[in-house]
Amino acid sequence: MLTALEVITTVAVGLMVGVEFSVAFVMNPIFNGLPDDSNQSARSHGGRMLGAVMPFWYIGSLVLAAIWAVAGRDHDGTGLVIVAAALLIVSVVMSILLLVPINNRGKAWTAENRPADWKQQMNRWDRYHYVRVAVIVAAFTLLVIALA
Repeated sequence: MLTALEVITTVAVGLMVGVEFSVAFVMNPIFNGLPDDSNQSARSHGGRMLGAVMPFWYIGSLVLAAIWAVAGRDHDGTGLVIVAAALLIVSVVMSILLLVPINNRGKAWTAENRPADWKQQMNRWDRYHYVRVAVIVAAFTLLVIALA
């Protein structure tokens, strides 16, 4: 049963990393190459779509990692899982304090109502997101090593 939990947790976190990596290094650079109205519209739509599912994914991944740490406390690699869970906590806190407020504003913007500094706000979101991606990549890496 522990093996199944380890694999499910690692896959869930790995898929989350893939989505967030794609947002940071594929989707947003594509959006930034579009005209302003299209760029802002795409980011707003992405904010609504991913903003609806990512909280469950982040919290779910954290819960799975915590369960793994407790269930596998007598196994090798538990320290790595605990550190990975701590990094996932950091990613959730970063999301709540830094990224979600910007996302909540941005997902309601249209070409008619966006603020003059919308690009600066999106650039700030991108910078925070790069850090969050690094944090979850580190957590995923630790889970993979713990799995081995």
